[in-house]
Amino acid sequence: MHKLIEELIKDGVVVTDGAWGTQLQQRGLKPGTSPESMNLTAPHVVEEVPSLYVRSGSRIVLTNTFGGNRYVQDKMGMAEKVPEMNRAGVEISRRAAGDKACVFASMGPSGKLLLMKQVTESDLAEAFKEQAMAIAEAGADAIVVETMMDIKEALIAIAAAKQTGLPVVGCMVFDAGKNKDRTMMGDTPEQVVEQFEKAGVDVIGTNCGQGIEGFIPICKRMRAATDLPLWMKPNAGLPKMVGGQMVYTTTPEEFTSHVPALIDAGATFVGGCCGSNPDFIRAIRDTVDSLS
Repeated sequence: MHKLIEELIKDGVVVTDGAWGTQLQQRGLKPGTSPESMNLTAPHVVEEVPSLYVRSGSRIVLTNTFGGNRYVQDKMGMAEKVPEMNRAGVEISRRAAGDKACVFASMGPSGKLLLMKQVTESDLAEAFKEQAMAIAEAGADAIVVETMMDIKEALIAIAAAKQTGLPVVGCMVFDAGKNKDRTMMGDTPEQVVEQFEKAGVDVIGTNCGQGIEGFIPICKRMRAATDLPLWMKPNAGLPKMVGGQMVYTTTPEEFTSHVPALIDAGATFVGGCCGSNPDFIRAIRDTVDSLS
């Protein structure tokens, strides 16, 4: 395990941050545009997001680089800006974090399916390497490969991230199967743990896909399969259609009522994904403190 991870977890559960996409949408991000382009066009707006999370108690903030790979950005005519937008994303979160939090840079999926031969493994590896190297050059503390649905793609991204020498967190989405305990491609938590351990990640986890209640049994199964730290970032429930808009209706209080059980299940890093906000992080922080 990387020394930074050891240092972070030595005193117990670490509070991470919450959603980015929904927060940027509230700040003017228009549908169909690149969130990562805001790192270049509106850095002061982007910086509000990690700044609020740090003030709410996050010890780790992510970066606005989730879709910062050439395949996602090519759809928006921004592929040539990939290195620049990734570097800017890290610099923005670094300013917000100051000396109060670490910056773990986000790397999400390409949007291409290996199974359908929409991209080759070698081309995908090059795309993720381009992103990871820009992230590392900008001074990120670690990389989070997150919201992955295909373990093959996740392993390619993890390999690229590991080339930087930074600590690597690997996260899959579990939202398939009768019990919502499998990835889109059918992998179980135990299979993910086995593959990610072999790949040399420092932290294993899951994010997105479902609310916190569904994360508890997945976390238990992961904990039974590994001694590595576990990273848990559930959604604020699942969105509902309200007045023609998709809305997350879970409250911070409802969410954090399950945090003790998630920690008992073995979670080491706890935060929120889609629909969560600084109020959720504040409530998680208060809950974690009360359990100390």
